[in-house]
Amino acid sequence: MKHPITRRTALSALASAAAMAVPGLALAQADRPVKFILPNATGSGVDTITRTAAPALGRALGTSVVVENQAGASGIIGLQAMAKNAPDGFTLSVVSNNVVIFPSVIKNLPFEMPGDFTPIALVGATPLVLVANPQRVPATSGREFIAALKAKPDGFNFGSGGTGTILHLAAEMFVDEAGVKARHIPYKGVGPMVADLLGGQIDFAVVALPSVQQHIKSGALKAVGMCGDKRNAAAPDVPTFVEQGLPGYVIDAWFGVLGPKGMSAPVVKKVHDALVTAFNDPAVKEAMAKQGNTIAISSVEQAQKAFRSEMERFAALVKKVGIEPQ
Repeated sequence: MKHPITRRTALSALASAAAMAVPGLALAQADRPVKFILPNATGSGVDTITRTAAPALGRALGTSVVVENQAGASGIIGLQAMAKNAPDGFTLSVVSNNVVIFPSVIKNLPFEMPGDFTPIALVGATPLVLVANPQRVPATSGREFIAALKAKPDGFNFGSGGTGTILHLAAEMFVDEAGVKARHIPYKGVGPMVADLLGGQIDFAVVALPSVQQHIKSGALKAVGMCGDKRNAAAPDVPTFVEQGLPGYVIDAWFGVLGPKGMSAPVVKKVHDALVTAFNDPAVKEAMAKQGNTIAISSVEQAQKAFRSEMERFAALVKKVGIEPQ
């Protein structure tokens, strides 16, 4: 027996066809979780931000959010893993400006940035702070710290979350601007690096403020100076290096969201809208403020332009401080 085609069944069929034609369009009604593959270790600034926002992102997307850390090779492993997934909105990544530094510091990069990805939004910026182990470098100010490094050329070392990362570049910029010498020790992620900094295996590092706030408050680490152009409300007692005699030393770390190459416009919009909603959630806004993060979500078009312009800016910085591609 044939059933008549009603207006309701016709609309239902059209909706189903549209959902099949545009994978991920029905993201909000999905039974599967959205996975954020982070190319950063647990305990990094990006990791802290993502996990803080994850519950609100899940509500905005209408499904659960899973955060998976895949650190290694300065973040390349995690990016490769994310890029291999379908461009349906179910696999994304929150990244720092590490990703636009890679082309300048890594030979034979196994992907094109940003061409092999879909930039969705720049979300905000997180403050960087230079911290030292107080037992290894008993300096109480930026000037004392610089004096200590000058007194013992090559006598100190600094750690980073990996060669060519924003934390490595920021520390090299400090060394260059201060006119001192220090040996770089790269780690496979920020978490292991901070553990060794606390243990006294390394002397100092530039890190995202959210990843070391608790250690600064406890006195386990000494905050020598903020790397931005002004003090941060989350650490108002920590002066900038601009205040401490280094007017040319200003750098921070922005973070944004990428997806695999080929995401459709409706799926990108769905994810972008969810980001706006999640980061406007009162609890998330309060947490971001406490961490010192500045939230300013760009449009999709702005993000795509920014990824390219930032590659050029960091290429110039890499050249200035003399980091050789590896």
